[in-house]
Amino acid sequence: MHCALYQADRCRSCQWLETPYPQQLSVKQSHLEQLLAEHAPAEWREPVISAQQGFRNKAKMVVSGSVERPLLGMLHRDGTPVDLTACPLYPASFNAVFAQLKPFIARAGLTPYNVARKRGELKYILLTQSSQQGALMLRFVLRSHNKLAQLKAALPWLQQQLPQLSVISANIQPVHMAIMEGDEEIALSDNQALAEQLNHVPLFIRPQSFFQTNPLVAAELYASARAWTSELAVTQMWDLFCGVGGFGLHCATPQMSLTGIEISAEAIACARRSAEMMGLEKVQFAALDSTQFATANGAVPELVLVNPPRRGIGAELCDYLSRMAPQHILYSSCNAQTMATDIARLPNYRIERVQLFDMFPHTAHYEVLTLLKRMAQGRR
Repeated sequence: MHCALYQADRCRSCQWLETPYPQQLSVKQSHLEQLLAEHAPAEWREPVISAQQGFRNKAKMVVSGSVERPLLGMLHRDGTPVDLTACPLYPASFNAVFAQLKPFIARAGLTPYNVARKRGELKYILLTQSSQQGALMLRFVLRSHNKLAQLKAALPWLQQQLPQLSVISANIQPVHMAIMEGDEEIALSDNQALAEQLNHVPLFIRPQSFFQTNPLVAAELYASARAWTSELAVTQMWDLFCGVGGFGLHCATPQMSLTGIEISAEAIACARRSAEMMGLEKVQFAALDSTQFATANGAVPELVLVNPPRRGIGAELCDYLSRMAPQHILYSSCNAQTMATDIARLPNYRIERVQLFDMFPHTAHYEVLTLLKRMAQGRR
């Protein structure tokens, strides 16, 4: 993949861009194998590769420059702004959106926030695209409510230019720090859930709910989880750190009892809507802390699926799972290092199967799916 910004040393987010893609994949696979070497996985599945460009479904753009000539992108390490609208990681359809957003910012009088001066209103533009007819979710991250009325008044023009806008909102982030968003979300469109579909499973993305940035590889990840779960023929399952329900909804059957737990109420609202559309009557989702839910629950299902943030599931949940001993644990991780640490805390389990998913080409990051099975003797 060629990137003029990388060549000019203006953006180095893709640290491995000069490394041939097959070599990138080989290095990641070797890294994962080293982390899990002492656990001797019974089966290694072939890694799932990604497109090398145009794979991202979302853009997180710092807004800088002036209200008449806004710049969308990032701040270079020397503090100067860098326009990222031509980033080759974004789909080609984003170009037309960015082209309309710049004059809209001027029309609405949304003064870009100046970090050094601590002045201005518009901090970030957050854009997400669904694979369903290219529908878009657009979020404006503002410093305060001061320009909210102007933003609302100017929106009809933008909606006319970009009829694919499905969800629009404003997020208020008043803190002078590099924090992407604040707690307050203000709906600017009647619809507040972006419809998505992976592997014929309906999913919804609300403004403050997490969703994978590489939907094609995410679809492969969910499909593998569904296939592996189907082989186990389980009737009871927990989906912890479930997000919008991607894993659980893929794995669930009409006969299966599934409980999905996620701290984000926004994500849980999405998961419940999907389950209702699918007619899954034995599925329930709740907005709770996953560790607290699990450790306070007296029963344990046959399969526990965990998809934690980068920090992993931690010692407390590992200790609980070791004591309650579900037959299988399906661990999806975006940080293989913390996953390996967690697996070391589960001495009564062996690794049945592992597969790498290259969700983040041109970087050292990747996703991994690992199936653990409880050992009858309780020893490795």
